[in-house]
Amino acid sequence: MIWNEAKECMSRDEMTALQSKRLAKTVNRVYHNVEYYRKKMQAAGIEPGDITGIEDLHKLPYTTKDDLRDTYPFGLFAAPQQEIVRIHASSGTTGKATVVGYTRKDIDVWSECVARALTMAGVGKGDTIQVAYGYGLFTGGLGAHYGAEHLGATVVPMSTGNTKRLTTMMEDFGVTAIACTPSYLLHIAETLEAEGNLGNIKLKAAICGAEPWTEAMRLQIEEKLNINAHDIYGLSEIMGPGVACDCTYHSGLHVYEDHFLPEIISPETLMPIAAGETGELVFTTLTKEGIPLIRYRTKDLTSINYDVCECGRTLSRISRFKGRSDDMLIIRGVNVFPSQVEAALLEMGETSPHYIMIVDRVNNLDILEVHVEVEEHFFSDEIRKLEDLTRKIERTIQEAIGLAVKVKLVEPRTIERSMGKAVRVVDKRKLI
Repeated sequence: MIWNEAKECMSRDEMTALQSKRLAKTVNRVYHNVEYYRKKMQAAGIEPGDITGIEDLHKLPYTTKDDLRDTYPFGLFAAPQQEIVRIHASSGTTGKATVVGYTRKDIDVWSECVARALTMAGVGKGDTIQVAYGYGLFTGGLGAHYGAEHLGATVVPMSTGNTKRLTTMMEDFGVTAIACTPSYLLHIAETLEAEGNLGNIKLKAAICGAEPWTEAMRLQIEEKLNINAHDIYGLSEIMGPGVACDCTYHSGLHVYEDHFLPEIISPETLMPIAAGETGELVFTTLTKEGIPLIRYRTKDLTSINYDVCECGRTLSRISRFKGRSDDMLIIRGVNVFPSQVEAALLEMGETSPHYIMIVDRVNNLDILEVHVEVEEHFFSDEIRKLEDLTRKIERTIQEAIGLAVKVKLVEPRTIERSMGKAVRVVDKRKLI
């Protein structure tokens, strides 16, 4: 059992002492090994000796994705090249790719964290897990793979690209757990249902991440597949999947605080805010050797809870994400997150979780149109019923986001499925 009880159940005072010791060591490491950080700290008048514990964290400067791009490719590495055993990188769709490097110890820590997350999901040594995240520069596939091997489970390195083959192997190999994006798992469930094979699989658990999803979506996945679905969180800049995961009580994602020190700040003032308040998640790595990061702004919006969980773990918990500060849409002065629309649709019970938001500008006015999949029988009923459902959905979404919206109902499987992160928004304003 990969439940590190010594770390996951230690008292808050014990955790603070461990974090303080590791923070001081990390600050000393980056100051002496990373010129970019040394200059930043010197500009702020900070010496390594000024940071003796986590109470001094606020003195340190923030790190952003721009810092990684400005030092592309290896400017933030704190280990010599001969000690870097693996490199991952982002796709670079919004600029230069962000590049991260791992030492052998980093890979070992990463594998342990993912194994601990899998344990939270009820996965053990006797399980067979299909890894249906993409392999390659993206951290999801290899991160989940190494963690499952560290746990001692049997790994099927499925990756993405062939859902029919995946469902066939799921049945033939007796797969009991799967790691993939939640939107892709729903597509897998639809495929199994269409094949008439839902009753032939042995799946019991899913570890889903890489995109925001709602509690309603989790419950729908669990009902369709008769499994337990867990939320795993990570980002390549900090490590990859396995930074946090929820347990069987689903009351927040446990952060592996012995390796990652979390903060919640106001995106506007950049000042720390109280536990329970929603803000931007910030991480400082405490054990990374290859590319340790200080106060990295994730752009993910959440809150933090330090109460002991029903499962017995004392690790802090972050709430299910409300979106990302840089994914936020501003439509006629209203802040809108795709997760708000998804939650509204799933609460209705008459729609699928497959939708796409289209933002456009007509006569200098921003408009929002949402295409929503509904069951085929709605199109064979009276036109009036279809119109009534359309108006009902429009009202529901408007109540959720505080903005008038036009809804277009589309037939099942009309909206393109994604094997990676689901595409939820098309902002045509950016194309003008």
